[in-house]
Amino acid sequence: MCSMFNTIDELTNALVAGEMIVLTDDEGRENEGDLIMSAERVTPEAINFMITHGRGLVCTPITTERARELGLHEMTRNTDPLGTCFTVSVDATKGTTTGISAFDRATTIRKIADPKCLADDFHSPGHVFPLIARNGGVLVRAGHTEATIDLLRLAGMAPYGVICEILNPDGTMARVPQLQEFVKKFNLKFGCIADLIEFRRRTESLVERVETVRLPTDFGQFDLHCYVAKHDGREHLALVYGNVSGKEDVLTRVHSECLTGDVFHSQRCDCGLQLAAAMKR
Repeated sequence: MCSMFNTIDELTNALVAGEMIVLTDDEGRENEGDLIMSAERVTPEAINFMITHGRGLVCTPITTERARELGLHEMTRNTDPLGTCFTVSVDATKGTTTGISAFDRATTIRKIADPKCLADDFHSPGHVFPLIARNGGVLVRAGHTEATIDLLRLAGMAPYGVICEILNPDGTMARVPQLQEFVKKFNLKFGCIADLIEFRRRTESLVERVETVRLPTDFGQFDLHCYVAKHDGREHLALVYGNVSGKEDVLTRVHSECLTGDVFHSQRCDCGLQLAAAMKR
């Protein structure tokens, strides 16, 4: 982790306390920083701060499940190169006036985060822009939408957030040097999506075992375990010989699936031979 950034624990603690944080992605992507906070904790003052000092578009990241509950669909056919999933905009049906004020937007956002509120509690178009996060979070898409949901889940909070891009006073996008000045000026925690990706990979079990069968082979009885990756649903197989639980220095081979070598035994490919040699050992 770069020393300029706060730890993931510091970021989640700030979110639990109802504070905003600033989160940036990398130069190869949008290369921008967003103000982020919990939708449950949003206030008119927080929305006004985002509008006044962030200057970007105030949006509300939500899960696919929540979008389904609220009957929200994509605004249009998505041709955004980065795949940002805007839904139709909404306002709360009750408790708002024109929908644009900081008070009205905070009310709408809190209702989006309220599990008791459903589709009939909103009308479209409105002044709040929900964003649907990809299942799997930043491990699937390294965007601010997914990062918001991931951080809130890590914080033990409802996975609905509020984000706003940070622009410089001249209207240009704030980059890391300007973002450092911004967080110092307003005493905010500062994080990056790359650290969140690394944190999740290091601390989470990213696969789930769904099936195990005994597999007789020319080289003995193996256990064949089927795992499903939680973030993308892809299946991975593990062939295990004997009980390796708690063992050290277990012989391991990563085998890349090869149709020509494994199935058709192509003489131009030695993948199948390598697999057989590993199983024999």
